[in-house]
Amino acid sequence: MEFELLIYSEKITPRVQYITNLILGDILGVKFSLTSNIADYEGFDGARIAYHSQQLVQGKELIIIPSGLLTEKGINSHQLNFIDYDYSRAFFTVYSKLSPIPFDLFSAAFYMVSRYEEYLPYMRDQHGRFSEKSGIAMQQGFQQVPVVNRWALSLKNLLQEMFPGLKFKTNEFNFVPTIDIDSAWAYQHKGLIRTIGGFMKDISDIDFSEFRKRTRVLLRMEKDPFDTYDLILDLHRRFNLKPYFFILFAEYGLNDKNVPVNNSSFQTLVKSLADYARVGIHPSYASNSNPALLSREIFRLSQVLRAEITVSRQHFLKLSLPDTYRNLINLDITDDFTMGYAGQTGFRAGICSTFKWYDLEAETPTELRIHPFALMDGTLRDYLNVDASDAMAHIRPLIDQVKAVDGTFISLWHNESFSNEKRWVNWVGVYEQMLDYIYNDAN
Repeated sequence: MEFELLIYSEKITPRVQYITNLILGDILGVKFSLTSNIADYEGFDGARIAYHSQQLVQGKELIIIPSGLLTEKGINSHQLNFIDYDYSRAFFTVYSKLSPIPFDLFSAAFYMVSRYEEYLPYMRDQHGRFSEKSGIAMQQGFQQVPVVNRWALSLKNLLQEMFPGLKFKTNEFNFVPTIDIDSAWAYQHKGLIRTIGGFMKDISDIDFSEFRKRTRVLLRMEKDPFDTYDLILDLHRRFNLKPYFFILFAEYGLNDKNVPVNNSSFQTLVKSLADYARVGIHPSYASNSNPALLSREIFRLSQVLRAEITVSRQHFLKLSLPDTYRNLINLDITDDFTMGYAGQTGFRAGICSTFKWYDLEAETPTELRIHPFALMDGTLRDYLNVDASDAMAHIRPLIDQVKAVDGTFISLWHNESFSNEKRWVNWVGVYEQMLDYIYNDAN
């Protein structure tokens, strides 16, 4: 392949190859090559980046000073120093008049997207997850900013200024709606024992309203409140959108309470959704530490759909690196949508573009493509206690951030949050406002 940009690095490690492919290849779309041969670098007649601490040639070259992260081996604790940069924050700072970039952009981006900090010791939350409170993005106040995309655009601007003829691809803002189905119905198809248990709980709680509701739904006098699928599909048809549905297709457990997988109505629902949307597996809470159980869940869903299952999102967003992703790869999952926090909106990996997962322990890039989401309904309603009337004040800035870098905005909603009942009253309106802002109001 002919290339227009040559990057010199004293050592070309898997980390160097991975992050330059992501920043320059995937995000900016530049045709580039790496070299560790100074003679080849000096003799090149096009645009040049010296990932080096010294000037290498007389003439035009963009220098990025390396901090050492990309050439070291193993996972080590780093003392990170932060600076203000491009209306946000940056780290792996360097001080040199040779470089217009005051930090090691490649190392900082690699640290974020590899989730380096999630391999270091950290306090787990009640579900064993890495908490947003442990992350540097939350601690330093840039959780709401896709900094990796911002840094990539800063690099693009510097390169364009220095090398006006260098060609970049044109990116466009994209929206990907995703819906998790943790419980396909609120009352129907739960089985006799669970249904009786539900009635007994209503009585013990002296909740006669819930008792009447349950009775009316089971007698088919009223629609089940979680049966919102026609509404969801209609909302997306207005904008010619094809959402993803991630379906919990698992055995009953403490944190896994969907309809029994052998229920014919449940299987019919799954098949009907696949006619109008993209369907993936929502691996159960229990399967996160049980690869055999995960394999069984994927197999059962594939049998119902008569199709290979290649996309996933973990139930409860349970993500333990590197095990969770390795388990998915071993079962031929190609795309995962788990990268995000339950407790906070924003950008867990500092990026709003899809990217291939780098297995940090194995020091190798993989073919598993990660799709980071920026917003979950339950984050706003349950973790942050945001009322429906105030929700858009939290959603608009996220959309604006993604639009500013021509990235991909991924939202996570649940079928039950379209019910307009109980804690989800007026949240259908929030979703409609979000769609309207994405397509009609935001420029």
